[in-house]
Amino acid sequence: MSFKKNKYIVIKEAVPKDIAIFVYNYFMMKKQVAKTLFDERYISTFTEEFGSWLDKQVPNTYSHYADIAMETLLLRTLPIMEKKTGLKLNPTYSYARIYKTGDILNRHKDRFSCEISTTLNLGGDPWSIYLEPKKNVGIPDGKKITRTSNNKGTKILLKAGDMLVYRGMELEHWREKFQGDNCCQVFLHYNDQNSKDAANNIYDRRKHLGLPAWFKK
Repeated sequence: MSFKKNKYIVIKEAVPKDIAIFVYNYFMMKKQVAKTLFDERYISTFTEEFGSWLDKQVPNTYSHYADIAMETLLLRTLPIMEKKTGLKLNPTYSYARIYKTGDILNRHKDRFSCEISTTLNLGGDPWSIYLEPKKNVGIPDGKKITRTSNNKGTKILLKAGDMLVYRGMELEHWREKFQGDNCCQVFLHYNDQNSKDAANNIYDRRKHLGLPAWFKK
């Protein structure tokens, strides 16, 4: 499969399975720590440093912008990303979630920092992601799609360590209702170095990787 032609590609074992499971267990523990610190009132709210349950896209689901382990994966996968896509890429940011039973990820497209997007399966129960690879006939209304094609999309199921790479600004992507207990995914985002404003957008406009979102320029 050609990324240039299809605008997406699956990379099997983008990271070794044992590394993926190690990071999965780390992130599950971090979620537990964050909840205890909040419940015991050591922190007054869910902070960006410990993650939060305030993600509007998937409400009440634990997520984390720029966790340092995830940012390390962002760099680790860069060489294979460039090889498989044929592009020179700038890393922008990582974003991880631990999905729970009943979660849904609605059809959407991504912002510029997610021009070249990935979802990397770290562990948990299997949960398919869908892409709309055909010509999009949607009418954008801000960040929402008010009308789309009736295409059911391409269904992709990843194992721990597998990664889906796709053009996040061009291809609609979504997940249907999750029936499992938990599923941990990390999104690793990049810009094509040849894209307009890519040089100014490196690290999602942060000074370097690992910094929280409030550190943006």
